Amino acid sequence: MRPITKGLLAGAAGTLALDVVTYGDMLLRGRPSSSIPAEVAGRLAGRARIPLGGGEEKENRTQAAGALMGYATGVGAGVAYGLLGHRRPALSGWAAGPLLGAAVMAGANGPATVLRLTDPASWDLASWVSDVVPHLVYGLTTTAAYRAMR
Repeated sequence: MRPITKGLLAGAAGTLALDVVTYGDMLLRGRPSSSIPAEVAGRLAGRARIPLGGGEEKENRTQAAGALMGYATGVGAGVAYGLLGHRRPALSGWAAGPLLGAAVMAGANGPATVLRLTDPASWDLASWVSDVVPHLVYGLTTTAAYRAMR
């Protein structure tokens, strides 16, 4: 398998694991899903002058776009990991996983922070845990899946 294909598949596995942990947390604690991805998508579409319609149609499109951006981030990071891992000596999974998870977390939260939709400095412990744990699982799963395809 080529590094891009392995990275794509590993990133998809990591994204699935992240979603399972996130939705499991929502189920256990009864918490709602985050509106931030949809808000980011709406703001970016507005800045790019992409028409989204109005009312419920706009809300549905921004929710879908926010989710798709999350998938693109997860799969894209897997591809980047595959390309970088192919060219350099691999870090151990216990080192690479958390680093990859942190990179994806930054990629997911960076646009929302820049757009001033969130401020990680104001998050409480529960907010940090509900964001860090799924991203850590993403990184560990992605690196393990990539290594399994070697």
